Amino acid sequence: MGETLVVIGGDAAGMSAASKAKRDDPGQEVVVLERGEWVSYGACGLPYYVKDEIERLEDLVAIPADRFRDERDVDLRTGTEATAIDPDQREVTVTTGDETYQQSYDDLLVSTGAKAIEPPIEGLDRDDVFTLHTMESGRALKAYADEATGQETVAIVGGGYVGIEMAEAFRGRGLDVEMFEMREHVLSPFGSTVGETVAETLERNGIGVHTGTQVNRIDGRNGVEAIVTDKGEQAIDAALVAAGVAPRVTVAETAGIELGATGAIATDDYGRTSAEDVYAAGDCAEMTHAVTGQPAHVPLALTANRAGRAVGATVAGEPTPVGEIAGTATLKAFDLEVARTGLLDGERLRAAGFDPVSTSITAPSRAHYYPGGADIEITLVGDADSGRVLGASMVGEEGVAKRIDTVATAIQNEMTVTELEYVDLSYAPPFGPTWDPILTAAKVLGSDLGK
Repeated sequence: MGETLVVIGGDAAGMSAASKAKRDDPGQEVVVLERGEWVSYGACGLPYYVKDEIERLEDLVAIPADRFRDERDVDLRTGTEATAIDPDQREVTVTTGDETYQQSYDDLLVSTGAKAIEPPIEGLDRDDVFTLHTMESGRALKAYADEATGQETVAIVGGGYVGIEMAEAFRGRGLDVEMFEMREHVLSPFGSTVGETVAETLERNGIGVHTGTQVNRIDGRNGVEAIVTDKGEQAIDAALVAAGVAPRVTVAETAGIELGATGAIATDDYGRTSAEDVYAAGDCAEMTHAVTGQPAHVPLALTANRAGRAVGATVAGEPTPVGEIAGTATLKAFDLEVARTGLLDGERLRAAGFDPVSTSITAPSRAHYYPGGADIEITLVGDADSGRVLGASMVGEEGVAKRIDTVATAIQNEMTVTELEYVDLSYAPPFGPTWDPILTAAKVLGSDLGK
C-alpha cells in the first residue's frame, strides 16, 4: 500500500480509481492531474447536447470537481498536465501555466484516455471541420449548429457510433447530412445485417449514405466548400470527422512503458503495466477479451469505470482484477435500437482458434397479438467445436438495448448455445413472445451446430 497515489487523467477511470482508493484508505494521499477543465463527464452524451436534447454542457458532468476536493478529499488539479514520467525516480513532471514541477508517487495510474483519429485527409485544418470527443469539441459543434441557418450541408466522415448519432443530431437541427464510410457498410463491428438496416433508416430520414467511399480531401477557399472522394466531389458547408479514436499513450510510451499489439498500454489482470507500481486503465489501456482471452482495445465507458475502480481498490490494499470485456455496446439510430457483444468477425474468430457458425433470424419484440411490437433482427455466432456463444448483434425499434445483455452474460460465463437456449427468461405479452427472440436465435443456431 503506497502513501501517495498519483492519477494522470480525471475522467472515468481516473476519478473512479481516485474515489475508490480514498474511500478504502482515507489516510492515503490521492493526487489527480487533469490537463483540461472538465472531470468525470459523460462524453457519450455529447451528440444529444448538440441535438439540443440536453440543455447544458454541465449536465453531462457526473460529479463536479469541487465535490471531489471538498467531500472526497481528493487533491484534484485541473489545468495541470503530466508531461513526463520517470519510473526510476517515481516522479511525474507536471506543467501548469508557466510553472513546471516534479510530483512524486508511490503508485501511479495512467488514465490518459483516447483521442480522435485524424485520417490522412487534406484540409482537416480548415475552419468548420470538427471532431467530437471532448467537452470543448462538443461546445464548438453546438455553437456551429446554433448559428446555422438550416440551409447548410454537413459531411460526416465515418459511419461508426459517433457518426450515426451525430447524423441524427444534425438532422434534428434541420441540417442536411451526407455520410461517407470507407468500409462496405456502416457500423462495421455490428455485422452486415445491422449495417444495412441502419443505412436504410438513415436514408429514410434524409441522410445521404456513401459506403465503400474513400475521402481524399476537404476543399474551400475561405473555409469548407466541398468534400472530394474517390467517387467524385460534393458541395458541403462543414465536416465532422468521426473516424474513431486511438489510445493516448505518448506520456507512457516516452517513459518506456510497454504498449500492446493494439497500440494501447499493455496491462496484466490487475491493470499493472511493465513499470513497477504503475497502472493503466480506461481508453488508453488494453483489456482481456472474454471470447479470445487475448488483449483487446475497446474504449467504452463501463470498461473504464470498472477498471479504474479495481485499480483504486488494489492500491488501497485489496488486490482486485480489472475483469474481462465482451465489447458490449448499444446505440440509437433514429427509431432504431442497435446493439452488439462478443465477436462477429469470422476471420478474427478463426485466428483465435474457433470455427464460427452464425445464424440470423427475425422475431417479434412482443407477443404477436399485443399492439405496438416490432421485429428484431438478431445475428448469433457460436463455435462449431465447443458450442460456445461467441457474439451477437441486434437491431430493431424496441427491445434490443437490454436483450443484448443476456448474450453478454452468456459470453462472459463461457456458456454454450444450448445453455443459452435453456435460460429461464421472463415472459409477458407487452414485453416479449413466449419464446424470447434470444432463445429462438439460440435454438436455430444450436440446430445449425448440431447441438
